[in-house]
Amino acid sequence: MKRKTAMRLGNVFMGLGLITMVGGVGYSVLAQLPQLNLPQFLSHGAVMSIFVGALLWLAGARIGGHERVADRYWWVRHFDKRCNRNTRHS
Repeated sequence: MKRKTAMRLGNVFMGLGLITMVGGVGYSVLAQLPQLNLPQFLSHGAVMSIFVGALLWLAGARIGGHERVADRYWWVRHFDKRCNRNTRHS
């Protein structure tokens, strides 16, 4: 698979994962409102969809090449031993 195609496919999976997670959270919250009369047994499926969305997100990140942690993150630059420039080599 070409790099451009892999990036697009990864972004599609990440988008689907995000939509699935947000939809699951939204339905779980809306199912708690009594005036909407939404079935409660579907709220268990909505909670499961949060985890399915996270898996889709991670699969998309893996396919698209976004799974690496970049050095631009503050925590990694300052506290990760691999990126710390102040270490003394004996």
